[in-house]
Amino acid sequence: MVLGLTSTAAYGRADDSPAAPKAAAQVLTWTAGDPIDKYLTFPTTAVAGATTIVFENSTATGNTTGMPHTLTFDTSDPEYNSDVQLNILANPGDANGGKYTAEVNLTPGKYRFHCSIPGHGTMNGVLTVTEAGGGDDTTAPGTAAKVDGQKNADGAYVGSATVTVTATDDGSGVATTEYAVGADGAWQPYTAPVVVDKVGDHTIRYRATDKAGNAAAEKSVDFTVVAPSNDDKTPPETSATVSGEKDDAGNYLSMATVTVTASDTGSGVNTIEYALGADGAWQPYTAPVMVHETGAHKVRYRATDKAGNAAAEKSVDFTVVKPPVKDTTPPVAGAAVDGTKNSNGAYITSAKVTLTATDTESGVDKIAYSLDGGPYLAYTTPVIVDKVGYHALAYRATDKAGNTSQAKQLSFTIAQGGGVPAPNCPEFDERLTVIVGTVDSGVPNRLTRSRCTVNELIEDEKEWTSQALFLKHVDSVLDKLLADTVIDAREFTAITKAAKQSKIGTPGQTEGYRDLFDGTAESLAKWEQVGGGKFTLTGDRAITSSTTVDGMGMLWFPQRTYGDFSLKLQFRDDAPGTGNANGGVFVRFPNVHNHPEESRPEWVAINYGHEMQILDRPDGDLYKTGSVYGFDRVGLGGAGVTPKGTWNDYEIRAVGQHFTILRNGVVINEFDNVAGQTFYPERAGDPGTDGRRYATGYVGLQVHGTTDVISYRDIRIQEL
Repeated sequence: MVLGLTSTAAYGRADDSPAAPKAAAQVLTWTAGDPIDKYLTFPTTAVAGATTIVFENSTATGNTTGMPHTLTFDTSDPEYNSDVQLNILANPGDANGGKYTAEVNLTPGKYRFHCSIPGHGTMNGVLTVTEAGGGDDTTAPGTAAKVDGQKNADGAYVGSATVTVTATDDGSGVATTEYAVGADGAWQPYTAPVVVDKVGDHTIRYRATDKAGNAAAEKSVDFTVVAPSNDDKTPPETSATVSGEKDDAGNYLSMATVTVTASDTGSGVNTIEYALGADGAWQPYTAPVMVHETGAHKVRYRATDKAGNAAAEKSVDFTVVKPPVKDTTPPVAGAAVDGTKNSNGAYITSAKVTLTATDTESGVDKIAYSLDGGPYLAYTTPVIVDKVGYHALAYRATDKAGNTSQAKQLSFTIAQGGGVPAPNCPEFDERLTVIVGTVDSGVPNRLTRSRCTVNELIEDEKEWTSQALFLKHVDSVLDKLLADTVIDAREFTAITKAAKQSKIGTPGQTEGYRDLFDGTAESLAKWEQVGGGKFTLTGDRAITSSTTVDGMGMLWFPQRTYGDFSLKLQFRDDAPGTGNANGGVFVRFPNVHNHPEESRPEWVAINYGHEMQILDRPDGDLYKTGSVYGFDRVGLGGAGVTPKGTWNDYEIRAVGQHFTILRNGVVINEFDNVAGQTFYPERAGDPGTDGRRYATGYVGLQVHGTTDVISYRDIRIQEL
């Protein structure tokens, strides 16, 4: 897909589109892959005139995640040229496999290019364009080299020699200067004088190219380095180690790595050599030697110092064998849903999910499942789901060799009906342990006779007018659970202690809102940072995103999930300079750990939950404060926007699939999540990326980048 090519100075096309113009003589290529903070390759210089631009973001260039990238020329900054309007979107799954071209006309000056997809960090660069010269500059640069150092009477350099290379060009200017060591050494960029301290004869080759493409002929300098005269008569000390995975007999599986070391306290080590086998040729040792061939092996080694003293030859012996055949095939997992359906295909009252797995090699070790984006739990008996609404259950299996199958997912809907009704629990709370307020008792959150969990019976989200009244209620609940042998005496004491520490019912806790972050280090410790960036505890009872740690990431509250809720907080735009910060609040996303996209945890929240955007900048990203990112845009419009550096009240209400966002007490957006809405077209049908977002999930705060500095404080939540 090629977007935004509105100027006659530039236009784009797919490689196979009809009526394409003839390609220009100059071709500039950009490539992208998995990283979201840099292009893999890109040009930095070019000459003015007709140019073919190639942008490729494909499996061939290293994109294994399907992440889209753009190549965008910035036309908004007066410091850079603005005559080429180019915006190419490419991903490996599109119709062209992620490769596109565009024909443009470049003019002298500088062009700034970047990726326009939010969250791509510092994925940018500058292209410098010089005059083509009309063929005027046909003269190659002038080059020279100078060797400096202390010489002896024979003209040899004592201890070391320093080679300085210079290049000049009065036409288009020097573009590159390179050097190579020895008669056949590889060419490398020259950036600083080359120091040679190895004793012996040496050749340094050098060359240069100007910006018009004229290349100077290769030249070279020859010199000799000798050791300083001293009384060193002692050869170097040498040793070798063999490393690698071993079997029970001490043989190395598949490969052994031999590392040779040498030291000399006199004149210093000059050369290290090694040889394979009893009569193999000696070779310079520059890196650890890897031996893959199966069988018995001998590696010999030796060293000399700069005074010419040679260490005696030594050797190491070892055997490489083929590794035993390993089970690398994961189990095959399956699932079946049973229950009575209504005419719409929904299960009436409840559904029973039965999971199975088979493994013909090492055997099945365990099966695990995750309900509605929650943590993976061990599967032991069929899972009964009786909460009315849409559900998604992911499952996977692991064999005894440690292979885990790729997570699969099934979805279904529970409808209220006759028969046994769903349990009438005071709250919905299926966390793994009993957590009162934010205090974890460590006691398992078991199912009780009423089919409600212990957490649900404690009602820590109810509005309690005093702590004494709440503690009396908890004591009554625990008495019944102790009598029913759901908990024991030790667990009774642990839950009672957690209830007292929760401060539920005390002043400040009667509003029905619970503090997720109250400005203390203890409160912040309950949150977890994933991905890039970080948040730091600052003044004003606040946390502020870092200005020194780059990369996009998220601070999330992993203590529990929330369904219908009102989330309140305050935010302040603290971006440096005159710009505005980009940030957001994530809601209703699944646990980022043990998730199919765990390698990109911040994108789990973006792709599978909702981001409520914070951005008061009048230009740039189209999603402004109050927008539901990727689904529902809200403009600034001037109403309610405060000066940068001002605290703002921000409230997010979620009831079912209806979201209301308020800024400073004023409703700035209402959004209904409808099945079928799609943010990423190439992933349509994935329950995590269209309108079928989860009804419950976690909350978190985005850190967007080093310049997107936002502070947050007074983060509270109330379940509705």
